[in-house]
Amino acid sequence: MSGFPFVVSVHDVAPDTASAARRWLADLDERGVPGTLLLIPGPFGDGPALPDDADLVEDLHAAARRGHELALHGYRHEGVPGGTPWRRGVNRVLVRGAGEFWTLTEEQARQRLRAGLESLADAGIDVVGFTPPGWLASPGTRHALAALGFAYWTSHLAVHRLPGGPIRRMPALSHRPGGTGERAGARLMVDAARTFARLRMPFRIALHPADLTRPGLRRAALSAIDLTVAAGGRPTTYRALVGA
Repeated sequence: MSGFPFVVSVHDVAPDTASAARRWLADLDERGVPGTLLLIPGPFGDGPALPDDADLVEDLHAAARRGHELALHGYRHEGVPGGTPWRRGVNRVLVRGAGEFWTLTEEQARQRLRAGLESLADAGIDVVGFTPPGWLASPGTRHALAALGFAYWTSHLAVHRLPGGPIRRMPALSHRPGGTGERAGARLMVDAARTFARLRMPFRIALHPADLTRPGLRRAALSAIDLTVAAGGRPTTYRALVGA
């Protein structure tokens, strides 16, 4: 299939955010765009663990049958104490303290990854990829991912094939709701997508539940998707991109 690849990911999919995930999925289905759904399997927000929400589990399996990918997005998407002052500072600034896998040792990461995989297995869901909260993964996390047989992980600027495979440079565009630069950021997403599309440069668009609380952010994200498709972009999933 011709065209330059781009990936749309739906972040923070959990029982507490199920309505937002369904809204984004409807938008993608309307456009015939396959997305990668990033699942939080453990308890998150005010909701239960993912396997305990039978309706959401059913919807996720249906989405997979329609061509969407299911991938792991941490275990509880929570802040974890520890790490150097520099890493704690990055965590606080970039992901408001929720960089669950940013400071972990390999064994700590392995425990959380296994817990996530086991929880998804309880829901009958098998995954091959991992996107850490905030795209922040410690060296120990990256070693644990390879040891556990994951096919890829993603950072803010690239998709990393495992184990030790090629790195595909693909910057990710996303919103930051509630910040002072929210409106400028929305314009930047559309402008950056237009520029990448004109250059036929592979890139990614990340959709978050909180984006839906700001109608302008939803419009900007969908405009970025639409103009990329119109420019010849080929929407794909991470799994298809790396050939896993």
